[in-house]
Amino acid sequence: MRHHLLIALLLLSAGHAAAQNCKPSPLGERELFLRGTFNNWSASDEHRFVYVCDRYELYAKISGEQSFKIADEDWSGDADFGGGSAAELKLKGGAISERFAGGHKFQLLFSDAGAARLQISPFSGEAPQLVSAPTVADPVALSIRFDSRDSRDKSPFGAVTPNRPVRYSFQAQPGIESATLVVAKRRLEGNQELLEYGEATRLPMKASKTGKAQRWSAEHSFAAPAIYGYHFEVQIKGQTFVYQNKRDPVFWTREKGSMGLGLVDPLPEQSKRIRRYRQTVYAADFKVPDWARDAVFYNIFPERFRNGDADNDPRPGRDHYQDKDVEFHANWLDKPYKPGSQDGSDEAFNNDFFGGDLAGIMSKLDYIKSLGANAIYMTPIFRAASNHKYDTADYTQVDPAFGTNADFKRLTVEAAKRGIRVIPDTSLNHVGSDSPYFNRFGNYPTGGAFDDGALNPASSYASWFKLDPGQAKPEDQYQGWVGVKDLPELDKGSSSFRAFAFGAPGSVMLQWLDLGAAGWRMDVAPWVPDDFWREWRTAIKAHKPDAFLIAETWFDASKFLLGDSFDSSMNYIFRNTVLDYAAGGDARKLYPHIELMREAYPPQAFFAMMNLLSSHDQARALHHLGWQVEADREAEALAKQRLRLASFMQMTLPGAPAIYYGDEVGVGGGEDPLNRATYPWADLGGQPDTALLADIKRLTQLRHQHKVLRHGSFNAPLHLDAHLIVLARQDGKSWALTASNNSEKMQTVKLKLAPNMRGLRWRDAMTGRTLTADRQGVVQISVPPLFGRVLISL
Repeated sequence: MRHHLLIALLLLSAGHAAAQNCKPSPLGERELFLRGTFNNWSASDEHRFVYVCDRYELYAKISGEQSFKIADEDWSGDADFGGGSAAELKLKGGAISERFAGGHKFQLLFSDAGAARLQISPFSGEAPQLVSAPTVADPVALSIRFDSRDSRDKSPFGAVTPNRPVRYSFQAQPGIESATLVVAKRRLEGNQELLEYGEATRLPMKASKTGKAQRWSAEHSFAAPAIYGYHFEVQIKGQTFVYQNKRDPVFWTREKGSMGLGLVDPLPEQSKRIRRYRQTVYAADFKVPDWARDAVFYNIFPERFRNGDADNDPRPGRDHYQDKDVEFHANWLDKPYKPGSQDGSDEAFNNDFFGGDLAGIMSKLDYIKSLGANAIYMTPIFRAASNHKYDTADYTQVDPAFGTNADFKRLTVEAAKRGIRVIPDTSLNHVGSDSPYFNRFGNYPTGGAFDDGALNPASSYASWFKLDPGQAKPEDQYQGWVGVKDLPELDKGSSSFRAFAFGAPGSVMLQWLDLGAAGWRMDVAPWVPDDFWREWRTAIKAHKPDAFLIAETWFDASKFLLGDSFDSSMNYIFRNTVLDYAAGGDARKLYPHIELMREAYPPQAFFAMMNLLSSHDQARALHHLGWQVEADREAEALAKQRLRLASFMQMTLPGAPAIYYGDEVGVGGGEDPLNRATYPWADLGGQPDTALLADIKRLTQLRHQHKVLRHGSFNAPLHLDAHLIVLARQDGKSWALTASNNSEKMQTVKLKLAPNMRGLRWRDAMTGRTLTADRQGVVQISVPPLFGRVLISL
């Protein structure tokens, strides 16, 4: 990347009173965030600017090609800055795209006239502390101990149902004058843009003596399902301290803190600066389909999996992409086109096709079953102009390049014969601009809300969109999802659209369930309002009670797992945790993400989370694990062994593992579109890694053979260090010990087992060797490098 990138940004004019060359921010007390593809466009504390004298500053580590903007928490019109090039930068402009490598310093500098420029420069070493962290010296305050995962401090554990009393308790040295448990209901909307806590309930805590220490306790029952925040305020010698969640960032999540042991700090002036513990309260009747925790998903991007019917292939000159031609790869093993990369493609994104279809998936159902998958999740298959099909043109029809509705029915029937369920995907947040609903390019008969680039208020679809005829430019007369005009955003409050989508007999959701779908994966769930999802769930569960409903969320998904919307979510927190660990990260810093989910998610949802390693929205696992140059065979071999470790964790941790097509045979690739490469079928000249495939099959078989790995209880690790994670699972009389090792050397650990485990004999589930604890109940486990072991009780 260039050493210095200067980007001009327009800011609203504001008075600037100079004082010692410093001046107030034109945006007052509002905060700005770097928001982009590296943090799922969220306003995270990790990427929050700090205003220093006359500029905003941020130090951040970002790698790879990224798109970003600078905005406040709410994407306010006067604090949303971007632009694709220097000539186009403006308020509410498009995303800025750059390639990063490592640490960078971001400075947003202001002129006296109100203009500003963004300066980005490489930075190495330790970032300076822009805001000094509060310090506590009082020994009594420092003695406070609360661990949200310790039954002495909080009982019952984790998520609870309404009206069940929860006891909160902490221990400290004598000297606290008073203590208060503070509880407030959280409001989280959109992609974490709106995050606030309501009016607090303050509960006085009572002290009791425990030896030389004091224990302060209070009890509270929560009236209704929601996410609540809580913390403790204590008075010591006239000063107020807060005991709160710790400071560690959580992947993709705006709120910091993985819970467990917390920290004491002086009470901040602003309550929004308190890092609250979070308490999930879910509906008592929340039920997840029984089959979900036994699922192993095979995730397919249909256009790139297998071409089973050449007759329906898209054809240049006949088929179109919006107002452009399509491109077709005659060679199945080509790389996906990336406009601007000088690969011979045109300048349009998402318009190159390989011919994958439903017939291709049907032809490989036996392969999918042999892999150990018993569920298929497919990205959208409905009629749409693009290769990814998230720009829906017709919710009621399979895209002609993929087949027909009858083909979908046949797929579900044939899959069911093999014990495989099929979950389709769509977005109820936006449609394609090239659709009969919108018809921006005039490719459909008159009747769209924006026929041939002009508003059509008489359209029966007009109420589906938020249209603004007062704007002069056509592109400003409607709202594109996150500013993408190819994806007109739906008005989810439209009663007409809700009836079409799920409310009326024969509606879209119900139509596909009747054709054999086993549930739904819903795109960009956070952008859709909560009341929509509540009505949606009610309609679907009334029609098909065992339908499995999966949200696309990247951050802490607790709010979607309360029993009134989804059963599960794509688990990107799991993905980042496991891949970073498999890449050599410190398990002591990473595993708290798993503990957070164990505590925050209702158990029926936690055991059914879609635990992925790769997806069509992120670089493939092998890329993340170090194989980024195709010809680097040493990096390839090491990355594949690390993938074996990541897959081992997928198959031995709670949740529904999800294998992204091709990962199992060594398909690599970076960010979109390279993460959407074709499956390298041998009969088409590909070279699938059959040794890796055999190892992945052994791991899926391991999971299916031992119910304890799917259903067994799940508690804090028996052992956790920088490299090793050792867990105990119990299902009735069956026990399992799982151990993973991310070191390149064998690691050995001695464990003193709990009394109820000491009399057990153990068999290694992969080698068949037996193991017994000594008379003191100590068992010694050696774990191979970059892999794991599973011991099953005999």
